[in-house]
Amino acid sequence: MLSIDDRKSRCHARQPSDTQAFRERTKRDAEIEMQSELNRLEATAPPNLRERINHEFNGFTKLFQRFLQDQGPSVVWEQIEKLPQDSIRDYDSLQEPTYEDIRCMLNKLIVVKLNGGLGTSMGCHGPKSSITVRNDFTFLDLTVQQIEHLNKAYNVSVPLVLMNSFNTEDETQRIIRKYKGINVVVKTFNQSCFPRINRESLLPMPKNCDVDKDIEAWYPPGHGDFYRSFQNSGLLEEFLKEGRDYCFISNIDNLGATVDNKILKLLFDTTGGISHEFIMEVTDKTKADVKGGTLIQYEGKLRLLEIAQVPKEHVDDFKSVKTFKFFNTNNLWARLSAIQRILTEETLDMEIIVNPKVLPSGINIIQLETAVGAAMKSFERSIGIHVPRSRFLPVKKTSDLLLVKSNLYDLKNGSLIMSPKRMFPVTPLIKLGDNHFSKVEEFLRRFANIPDLLELDHLTVSGDVTFGRDVSLRGTVIVIANHGDRIDLPSGTLLENKIVSGNLRILDH
Repeated sequence: MLSIDDRKSRCHARQPSDTQAFRERTKRDAEIEMQSELNRLEATAPPNLRERINHEFNGFTKLFQRFLQDQGPSVVWEQIEKLPQDSIRDYDSLQEPTYEDIRCMLNKLIVVKLNGGLGTSMGCHGPKSSITVRNDFTFLDLTVQQIEHLNKAYNVSVPLVLMNSFNTEDETQRIIRKYKGINVVVKTFNQSCFPRINRESLLPMPKNCDVDKDIEAWYPPGHGDFYRSFQNSGLLEEFLKEGRDYCFISNIDNLGATVDNKILKLLFDTTGGISHEFIMEVTDKTKADVKGGTLIQYEGKLRLLEIAQVPKEHVDDFKSVKTFKFFNTNNLWARLSAIQRILTEETLDMEIIVNPKVLPSGINIIQLETAVGAAMKSFERSIGIHVPRSRFLPVKKTSDLLLVKSNLYDLKNGSLIMSPKRMFPVTPLIKLGDNHFSKVEEFLRRFANIPDLLELDHLTVSGDVTFGRDVSLRGTVIVIANHGDRIDLPSGTLLENKIVSGNLRILDH
């Protein structure tokens, strides 16, 4: 009897190590097979592109190796530490610099806009930055206007740097030609182009290195690729030689992400011999932002915590507005010399985001990506700044587009500023039905002109609804056309705390 139990005991003791050994062998095989396929792919590239492709494949290989070693959530929940005092500074506590200080600091700054995304989710072709946002100006037009104003106002030359992807590069190069007569130096570089991975075989999807022939087989690996691609482009070294110290990085579709003089002053402040290598702007979390990354103290360093890193049993804790009050706006400030040091010493550490997708052919693939803010823990003396919500004004959907096109905002020197006529500093909550409003072209067809939203708190629109000219919406307004019904709101309509449903058409005769 004892011997039987003893055999069972030994068998159970061996099982985990057998499983582990199997997994290790599988990982080794996957790594060897992937390297073999990448070598074959690289051999299909034209000789003049091989050096660049080799650089990119080296970066991809490191990402793939880390993916194979990944053991699940990268954070032990119980080891999250309390945020130290002053780890997140309040924006209102920052000092306003003098004109001469601003001039000096701007001469050491570059502005980087992440410009790799397409406008396909809003039904547009080409780079998202080419979507018309306000007064016939695109995201890119407004960005150039902002920097042109800075350069004129302070007699400086702040360069604009666009990180494009293979999806946006050609069209962006055509667009930026029109800025040649403007007082802004525009430079571009491309983020990496990585092969998508077949989820079953863990092998690359492309058959050769001609991206244009099989564009579905390739992907840009997220904005965390900024650091390495910026260095590979030669621009990092070029700007350091010019005497530039810091970069301000943000998404091109965040219309609130403008150069801020008070944050600049904090960057350049060396009181006590200490200066910050990295600043992340965070703002108040609302119910709409519960999945957004937040700041935590972990293993003695300030770092970004994304929902993908959270153990399943703690996802609700992560989403709690009470537990985590702030979320990352992706407005980031980083010291250029620190970026160079981290890359040279190979201490850049960013969590991998595994992004599963299904291709039109039905094949399941994965993309390995990283986020630019995840590098925070690799820098020294990183800090968060609790900024007003006005610095986070992204346009991800047509509901956001309605806000920024409306009289809620005034346009000044390329920047959107909330109208002084608005009684409350918070923006209204707007929900437009996906079936009829999700694409920009259809969204624009449904508004004769943009309604007056100055006194709006909440708007929900669903179904086949159109708006006449000079409509005013106040308080909470809900307009729902049921399936098969249509609602046409006549010109001059005023709706205040109203629910409109059913079928409404007023025709001219």
